[in-house]
Amino acid sequence: MDALNLFSRQNDRSRLRDLCTLETCPIEDSYFDYRPSLPANALFLALFSFSLCSFLVQGLLSRRFLGFTIAMVSGCVLEVLGYVGRIMSYNNPFNENGFLMQIICLTIAPAFLAAGLYLTLSRIVTTFGPENSRIAALSYPRIFIPCDFVSLLLQAAGGGLASTASHQNKDPSVGNNIMIAGLAIQVVTLLLFIILCADFAVKTLRRMRQMGQAALDPKHAKLRASWSFQGFLCALTIATIGIFIRSVYRVAELSDGWEGELIKNQTLFIVLEGVMVILAVLVLNAFHPGLCFREGYDVPVAKKTKMSWRGKKGQGLVQEEKESPSRDEARNSNA
Repeated sequence: MDALNLFSRQNDRSRLRDLCTLETCPIEDSYFDYRPSLPANALFLALFSFSLCSFLVQGLLSRRFLGFTIAMVSGCVLEVLGYVGRIMSYNNPFNENGFLMQIICLTIAPAFLAAGLYLTLSRIVTTFGPENSRIAALSYPRIFIPCDFVSLLLQAAGGGLASTASHQNKDPSVGNNIMIAGLAIQVVTLLLFIILCADFAVKTLRRMRQMGQAALDPKHAKLRASWSFQGFLCALTIATIGIFIRSVYRVAELSDGWEGELIKNQTLFIVLEGVMVILAVLVLNAFHPGLCFREGYDVPVAKKTKMSWRGKKGQGLVQEEKESPSRDEARNSNA
């Protein structure tokens, strides 16, 4: 009976919002319980738009890590749409369209960003040497991408159901619970990703203490020593932790409900949603893998020799050329 009465009050409040403006109703009656900050949301919109354009340009310049670029561009597009929704809500926090636009887009977007992170781990394993990993390099995306896809489907389906229910002045809790399930899978997947990354790092360091440089793939020594590759490893760490913190926060926020206290706290949203995600994408802009891994595709090796009809006898060997990436490396580079 209490749940029924609560839904009845929420239904009446939803209908009242359709008639509200900033001049006629208190801000506590809005969807947010506050007026979204225009400076903060405009800044996030500008930064995500910049990041989106940067990923497009970097993808075209590098022509590698296509899967990574698609994932990051998709995530940034949703982030841009989400902050457009929050700016719409600044103008009218009682409008349902802006609220639903931001809650669905900003909830789903990091699932694409997480997919971009998962696609880089196999290339890192190849760079240090697959012998240091407990599982094959290409097994990482085969494990994490399906999990991320299930998470994305649940979040999208839940968001659609919640949006439809809200438009019809019905209880959106079913759709909200499905979104929470998708976010929970995303948190577990990210946690497993962090554990496997840490395990790979520990095992690599342990083998290096025992074997020295022989524990590492000699073909990629120059790449491992480059500042850009080392910067990418730091960027990947920062991005992974940022998206993980954000995902844990969103599970807690949505678990509290659309009328809960967490969703009404704008400061928490700005710090744990906006700052965490924009930090993740900007560090990956600064150290885009398609550019940071370039030296890994320029490894000089001897090719089969050919005889030349020019010059003196015995001097017709063709000069050493550069080897193209192996099949697995080429597959990883397009991920």
